[in-house]
Amino acid sequence: MIKNLVFDFGDVFINLDKKAPEQALAKMGIRQIDDEMVNWHNTYEKGLMSSEALTEQYLKKFPALTALSFKQAWNSIILDFPQHRLDWIIQLAKSKKYRLFLLSNTNDMHIEQVIKNMDAMRYSQFQNCFERFYLSQQIHMRKPDLEIYDFVLQQDQLIAQETLFIDDTILNTAAASSMGIHTWHLEPGKEDITQLFKIKKQLF
Repeated sequence: MIKNLVFDFGDVFINLDKKAPEQALAKMGIRQIDDEMVNWHNTYEKGLMSSEALTEQYLKKFPALTALSFKQAWNSIILDFPQHRLDWIIQLAKSKKYRLFLLSNTNDMHIEQVIKNMDAMRYSQFQNCFERFYLSQQIHMRKPDLEIYDFVLQQDQLIAQETLFIDDTILNTAAASSMGIHTWHLEPGKEDITQLFKIKKQLF
């Protein structure tokens, strides 16, 4: 029986355009995200590199960039947060039927843009729905590394078999599943988080 629900953020609640940053950078002549850049991104998501340091690395590597053009390209991934999803999670939180957690790979610039797009009051309403709000840059771990799932289970004394993890990235759900956690690999555009209890009804 499921007692705990652990949600991803991007493309589960807030809409993303995952191709937008690469497309924006390509327009500025940056056509390949190499291994060095991927390493910067992962380090930044773990909160082990500041926004200023990430920007500086990009400006050093690509002198045609400016701090503003890089930030705009970086944040172009963040779109809207549909009201029906916010209403749904607020009602679920009010029901007190489940313990609710958020577990997201994100970073300071993206969260800043999320709050700007949502407005601070809606973001606060959303955050208050969860018992704990795990952001990768604050806990210095990221999905799909197994340590992050173990951390959440231990931190909140959750039993894996009583926990459902929802994420739009199959690597992340596969990692959680390997630890005995129930998972839903949500496919954006085909499924919506508000369909949770219909799509995964066998678990409830």
